[in-house]
Amino acid sequence: MNEITLHPDVYSTGNSKNLIHILERIWIGDHTPGDGTIFIVSGFANYNGGVRFFETFRQHCKKGGNVIAVFAGSASSRLTSKQIVEGMLQCGAEVHIIKRNRLMHAKCYGSSSTSGEALVVTSGNFTAPGMSQNVEMSVSLDTKSTASIKFSWQKMVDNILEQNWSFYQPKLAAMDAPPWKLLYDEQATDIELDSTNEVTMILKLGHADTVRINAVKGSSAAKGTQYFWLSKDCYDFFPPLTTRNIRGKKATYSCEVKMKYIDLGIDKICKVTFEAENNLDFRLGTGPLRYTGLANVGDLAAISRVDDARYELRVFNQNDEMHRILLPYVVHTIGHKGKCYGFMPNADFNTLVREHS
Repeated sequence: MNEITLHPDVYSTGNSKNLIHILERIWIGDHTPGDGTIFIVSGFANYNGGVRFFETFRQHCKKGGNVIAVFAGSASSRLTSKQIVEGMLQCGAEVHIIKRNRLMHAKCYGSSSTSGEALVVTSGNFTAPGMSQNVEMSVSLDTKSTASIKFSWQKMVDNILEQNWSFYQPKLAAMDAPPWKLLYDEQATDIELDSTNEVTMILKLGHADTVRINAVKGSSAAKGTQYFWLSKDCYDFFPPLTTRNIRGKKATYSCEVKMKYIDLGIDKICKVTFEAENNLDFRLGTGPLRYTGLANVGDLAAISRVDDARYELRVFNQNDEMHRILLPYVVHTIGHKGKCYGFMPNADFNTLVREHS
């Protein structure tokens, strides 16, 4: 199926609302694991840009297929991270790094299989923002269309690698070798949050979010983990989800963040989990809210990202003036039970808090 998409969820000639959804169709829905080669070409790449597909890549390679990725490398310009390359290599991928800032601007994805060549040409990098929330344009061409223009993934990648550019292939067995020095560390302590990521998520709470908040200790309603169920498109709202579960049959990826609960006046370490092989949603552990009665179904939670791994959480009840003011920002749906969310810049949110506190 050919498709043109301006995402996230702006305009589409098909059913995809962002780049991740297009690639889910090409790499998962329309593709047989082990058949042919999956290709990735991108100037920028980070861990959460690929985390949705690590299990897909792993199974594809395990069944005899190949994954080839070409990324740009410059640690000072923060083009491609060590974490994404390590994650790709652990899946069995072949990774090539081009050394030179401002050389690699192409972004395209797809596969070559017995069915033909599937191609996505896009402005979206293999990063969390590029995959989910950045405003990007993508054109997806099906195998019939690529055949009509005689497109070949293998020929294109072969031609790329034949150029007189500086290419490196990182290896897991030699992580002190020069190729790794072209990659930046997403988890370095001196990383500052980009201003574009200084945003507040406004989340309309549902039953699963609040049942344990209002439960009585020892009751059946109190059983289970207290968490907020978040959108499936939160890849760029959290630090790299580099901790993969050891137990359980279904893969999950997680990280820890420091959460300041403004209404409770406490700071706690919270766990963010991405259900990679289950329902693909994100869950934010909010244990300190259990039994507090602080929130009900329909209330709003404002989660502000104030640093790379530091957040603030506030709850606004339905009788609060801020609830009425923030509700228009809640524009994206989650599931089919009225749960929804949206984003706004921290500066705008903080101004509203000051004006109505």
